[in-house]
Amino acid sequence: MKTVLCVLLCLLLTACTERPATAETYWQQEIVHLQPFADMPQDPAPEEADSTVRAVWIPVMQYSEWLTGKTEADFRETAAEAFARCADFGLNTVFLHMRAYGDAYYRSELFPPGSYLTGDYDPLAVLTEEAHRQGLSVHAWVNPLRLQTPEALAALPETYPTRQWLGTEHIRTVDGHCWLDPAYPEVRELICAGVQEILDGYAVDGIHIDDYFYPTQDAAFDAEAFAESGASDLAEWRRGNCSLLVKRLYDTVKAQDKRLIFSISPQGNLKTDYEVQYADIPLWCKEPGYCDWMIPQLYYGFDNAVCPFTETLQAWQSLTVSAKLVVGLAPYKIGSTDKWAGTGSEEWLTCETVLSEEVSAVQAAGLGMAFYSYAALFAPDAQVTAERERIAQILDKKGPPA
Repeated sequence: MKTVLCVLLCLLLTACTERPATAETYWQQEIVHLQPFADMPQDPAPEEADSTVRAVWIPVMQYSEWLTGKTEADFRETAAEAFARCADFGLNTVFLHMRAYGDAYYRSELFPPGSYLTGDYDPLAVLTEEAHRQGLSVHAWVNPLRLQTPEALAALPETYPTRQWLGTEHIRTVDGHCWLDPAYPEVRELICAGVQEILDGYAVDGIHIDDYFYPTQDAAFDAEAFAESGASDLAEWRRGNCSLLVKRLYDTVKAQDKRLIFSISPQGNLKTDYEVQYADIPLWCKEPGYCDWMIPQLYYGFDNAVCPFTETLQAWQSLTVSAKLVVGLAPYKIGSTDKWAGTGSEEWLTCETVLSEEVSAVQAAGLGMAFYSYAALFAPDAQVTAERERIAQILDKKGPPA
């Protein structure tokens, strides 16, 4: 806690006028298929001491059902049942959303409580205890840069650093949400201080971030910081800022305990990661000191016209050298139209075994896997249930309870 308080004392800033963002945001843009790094050296990644990763993401939306209006006893019972189901299915790792919008589902002095938490108890303490009771590895999942809406942020007490920064160069608004600008050292320090709170207060097994890096390609987002930097290439400069943040997060985790895992889950499209979100995936995968596990979101069918699953998996395998590759899979697409898949848009509708075939491919490659999300994987729908049973057989585990 001393570390957190020291960081708080350092977060005193001068304010300047916020610029509106006008460019189209990355989640509105059509991704383009590219495998630009397939010729990288294919040295084997170092073996981890743990078993093959079989994980599931539990996103913040799940808390509307689990937390809102529930007592601690209710929440504990729900968590215990969910984790028992995960373990019975053969999973060994859970990614628990602890900061989604500049908030906290744990005890924090730096970020306000998450809006789904209506009781006076500590969700992460309950989740960690119940997950460990089932033998599951617990990874606290944070979105480093995404914050609340401007209205929600303005309503917070002034004691929170992000509230103090509202209206300054450190926070920009894009598509109705506030975002931290990673160009500033004090921003990166606040993010790491929030992670340090988790590491100091809870027996987590790792820290996890996903694919929310720069939210826009609009040069106005960080024009002042870019001008002050003296850099000439905006894209390279932004990638450098993201790498500074990722490296700082990795170092924070390892300073706590070298056995802890720091993982990153970027989008599956390498071109989008590199050119649109400014995430230097080749660097983070190839060079030690950036992440332990790389978990690309390969939420694509085999017939996807943009990023076909097999070819995209091969691109990531050739890219991943230092980090351990774990493959993100999409049970949420079962039985649905894939609007960005081009000519493969109906594949998840017409073929009932896309996900189980992908699980087979990942397992045959000797790789770990992570499913998005808990609710999608354990949905009661008949088609999902049939796929879950097929996957359970592939994993050589008893299927989950009904």
